[in-house]
Amino acid sequence: MPEPTLSFPDRLKARFGERALSVVQAHGETTMELAPDSWIEVIRALRDEPEFGFEQLIDVCGVDYLGYGDDEWDTSDVSSQGFSRGVEGSGPGRFDWENRPRGKGPDKRFAAVIHLLSVRNNRRLRLRCFALDHSLPVVPSLTELYPIANWFEREAFDLFGIIFEGHPDLRRILTDYGFVGHPFRKDFPMIGNVEVLYDAEKKRVVYQPVSIEPRVNVPRVVREDSRWQQSAAETAPQVKK
Repeated sequence: MPEPTLSFPDRLKARFGERALSVVQAHGETTMELAPDSWIEVIRALRDEPEFGFEQLIDVCGVDYLGYGDDEWDTSDVSSQGFSRGVEGSGPGRFDWENRPRGKGPDKRFAAVIHLLSVRNNRRLRLRCFALDHSLPVVPSLTELYPIANWFEREAFDLFGIIFEGHPDLRRILTDYGFVGHPFRKDFPMIGNVEVLYDAEKKRVVYQPVSIEPRVNVPRVVREDSRWQQSAAETAPQVKK
């Protein structure tokens, strides 16, 4: 009998061993987690070895896991207005700047996430790399392997403050000149720090402290999507009675 063919996650584990900190397949997507010191080496192999052949980099993004899984919505007592369950928000992003949280956060906070595509093998792969230091998150740059990573990494640096070591021109790309902070970090206030308006008396644009009150707008609840549950039920093998 021919030996059974290894699944794609098992092939990744067999090829990269301990360098693959985890390999998870969920919702039809394979995710492999790597340490910063293995980031370049493993991705180079994924690009160059015919067995994998991931010749295209689709995306690079940053992620801040501070407050991941926290729930700021009251799900036990529903108001008379139905879904108006927002409670007084105290989580990341819902506070004034002077009273912002200053804790260390979870063991793993900042991560760079990339998506690779293999055209020849018709396969996609998601890779994640957590920075080792919260105060100065550093991840190796992929611009040497995929030049298209240049602008993607600048976006992640601008919005999350992730330093991509080896990047040839790591400058802000979305925020304005002189912008302070990184707006997609969870400890950056959702209302911002300043607001801009035109002063008719001074006849010029002025900056002043933001006047919007912090509030809870969107429920931050981590839960399974019912679409995946329905899909799994429909594709499950039918048991004959």
